[in-house]
Amino acid sequence: MTSTLTMTTQTIQLAELGPDSPLPAVQALLEPPYVVGEGIPEEIAAGARWGKVKNIYPYPMQEEYSRATSATEVAAVVLENGHVKATFLPQLGGRLWSLEDKASGKELLHTQDRVQFANLALRNAWFAGGIEFNIGTRGHSPTTCAPLHTAVVRTPEGQEVLRMWEFDRLREVVFQIDAWLPADSKVVLVAVRIQNPNAETVPMYWWTNAAVPQSPQTRVLAPAKLAYATNYDGSMTRVDPTDVRGVDATWPENNKTQAADFFFDIAPEERRWEVAADDAGDGLALVSSPQLRGRKLFVWGETVGGHRWQEWLSPSEGEDAEPRRYAEIQSGLAQTQFEHVPMPAGASWQWVEAYGNAALDPALAAGPWDVAVAHGARRVEELVSEQAVAGALADAGRWADLPPSEFLLAGNGWGALEAERRRDAQAGWVDGAGTPFGPETLTAEQAPWLELLRAKGEAGDQPFAGAESFVRGLDWEELLAAGCKTSAEAAFHHAVMVHARVSETAEELAAVAGLYRKALEGEFEGGEPLRESSRALARRGLGLALIAAGDIAGGLDDAAAACALDRGSRALLVEAATNAVDHGRPSMVLELVAQAPAELASLGRIQFLVARAHADLGDTAAAAAILKAGVEVPDIREGVNSITELWLRVCPGEDVPAEYQFSMN
Repeated sequence: MTSTLTMTTQTIQLAELGPDSPLPAVQALLEPPYVVGEGIPEEIAAGARWGKVKNIYPYPMQEEYSRATSATEVAAVVLENGHVKATFLPQLGGRLWSLEDKASGKELLHTQDRVQFANLALRNAWFAGGIEFNIGTRGHSPTTCAPLHTAVVRTPEGQEVLRMWEFDRLREVVFQIDAWLPADSKVVLVAVRIQNPNAETVPMYWWTNAAVPQSPQTRVLAPAKLAYATNYDGSMTRVDPTDVRGVDATWPENNKTQAADFFFDIAPEERRWEVAADDAGDGLALVSSPQLRGRKLFVWGETVGGHRWQEWLSPSEGEDAEPRRYAEIQSGLAQTQFEHVPMPAGASWQWVEAYGNAALDPALAAGPWDVAVAHGARRVEELVSEQAVAGALADAGRWADLPPSEFLLAGNGWGALEAERRRDAQAGWVDGAGTPFGPETLTAEQAPWLELLRAKGEAGDQPFAGAESFVRGLDWEELLAAGCKTSAEAAFHHAVMVHARVSETAEELAAVAGLYRKALEGEFEGGEPLRESSRALARRGLGLALIAAGDIAGGLDDAAAACALDRGSRALLVEAATNAVDHGRPSMVLELVAQAPAELASLGRIQFLVARAHADLGDTAAAAAILKAGVEVPDIREGVNSITELWLRVCPGEDVPAEYQFSMN
C-alpha cells in the first residue's frame, strides 16, 4: 500500500470575499458577556478572566462579501492511501475540507461544494464545514479565511509532509501545521507547533473545530461524566451531559431549545478523544496527544433560529432538498474556550492529532453512557493507539525544522516584515529553517513599513508617505513618533496605533483625540497634509474616541464628516449609520444614506439600518414596508437577532418570517 501527496485544484461555488476593510480595527471586539456559575473550578474562572484582547488590530476586517457565489477553482492538497483520502484548502486557512473513509465509503466531515461566508469570526468572515484551526484568542481565527504559506517537506524516512505556517499578528507567534498520511494508516496525522519568540509570556489559545454530519441518530462520545455547559445566554454551569434538563444532550438532535456548548471534563489520566458516530457506528474520531486537553460538543439547537443558521451557512440545493444539519466536535489547549493558557517567553509547544473513522458498534454506541464510552475508548485504541500517537509526536519533533522541499503557495508578507523588524531590533525570532518568511513574500502592503524601517537614522530621509495597511508594536510607534514633526501621515498612523493599544479611560481617550486632531490640523515640516483617504480615517478615529469618551454628538459629527470625505466607502457608511442609530440619532442615518451612492444605499445592511431609523422616528409603516419587501444582511452577526426584534416592533401580531429568525435560543 502506498501514500501520495498531490497538489491540485478543486472547483467550489465560492462567494467573493471582497477587499479587506480599509478601517483600522481599533474598536472593541463584539464579545457577549458571560457569567461563571457555581461549581466552576478557579482554574477555569482565572483563565477566563485573563488574556482577552481589546481588539484584533492590526488585522483588518473581512466584511465586504455578498451571498452570491460562482464556480471558482481553489488550490487543494490531497493526502491519500488505501484507507483514507484527505483534502486540505491552504488558501482558506488550511481547512481540512474533506476526509473520506474508503472502507465505509463515507465522508466523515460536514462539507459541501459551496463556501458561503457569514459573520462568525474575529474578522467577520467565516464558513462552515471541514476541520478548522484556530489560534490567538477566543473565536474563529484571523487566518480562517486567509491563505497560509504552504510547502511539501520530504523527510529522511521518505515521508511526504504537507506543511502550512503563518505569523500570528495578534500574539506575535509563529504556528505551523504539518499533515501526513503513512502508507498503511487509517488516520490522517496532524502536528501543530506554536513558537513564542517574544521576551514575555503571551496568552495562548488553540482550538481545532471539526464539523460533522448530524442526523437524528448521531451521538457524540468522550471519556467524561460531566461537562461545562454554555447556552449562549451568558451562563456557564457544570452538568451531566446525559441529563440536561431531562434529556441526553450527547445526541445533538435532543437539544431542542437553544444552541449550546458542552466542554467535557476529562480526567487527567484519560486519553484525549472524542467521537461523533452515526446510525451505523461510523463517524469522525478526534484523537490527540495529552497537551490538547479540551474536548467540546457544539450544537445549533433544534429551533427555528438554529435551523436558519444552518441553512444560511450550508444552503440546501433546491426547494425539495433535505436540510444539511451539522454539529461540531472540537479539541483545545484549555478546558474551555473562555480561557487562555500562559505561554512562556521563548517556548515552543507541539502536539499531534489523528483523524479517522471510529467504526463503532452501533448498538454499543447507542447504549448507556458508561458502556458506550468504554466501547469508544477500545475502538479509538484500535484505530490509533496511544503508542502510535506518541510515536507520531516524536516524528513531528524531528521533522519540525526540516526545510521545505517544494514551495506550493505563499501566505502574506507580514511574517517577513516581522523578521526584518526583529533583526533590526536585535530581538528574538524563530529558527526560520522549517518556517521561512522569505523577502519574496513581501508585497505592497508591507513596502511602506519596510522603507520606514530601513530609513531609520538616515540623514535627510524622506517624511513617511503613508500606508494603506497598519502595524502594531512599540518599535513602530517610536519610528512614527520620530516622524510626527515632519509627516502628517506619520502622525495619523501613530494616532491609530495608540488608539488600538490604550484602555478607554477618559485621560487616554482625550490623548488619542489630541493625536488625531494633530494629524488633521497640525503643521508639518514635510509640508504635505494628510491624503484624502487618511483624512477620512482620521476623522473616523476621532469620532470613535469621542463617542467612547461620552461626547456622542461630537463623535457622530466626526463620523458624518468622515463619510463626506469618502462617499464611496461602504465601511465608513455602515459604521457611521450603525453608531448613529445605536446612539439615538436616527435622522442622521437617513441623511447619510440620502447622500450615499445608490449602490451603497441599496445594500441589505444599509436598508436594515434605514428601517431601524424609521422605526425610531415613529414611522413604523415605512420600517415595515422595508422589511416586508425583503432585507438580506449578508454579514448578520452570530447571536444577533436584530431583524426579528425590529419586525416585532413594526409588525405587531404578524408572524416573523423564518428567514429573519437567527436567534441562538
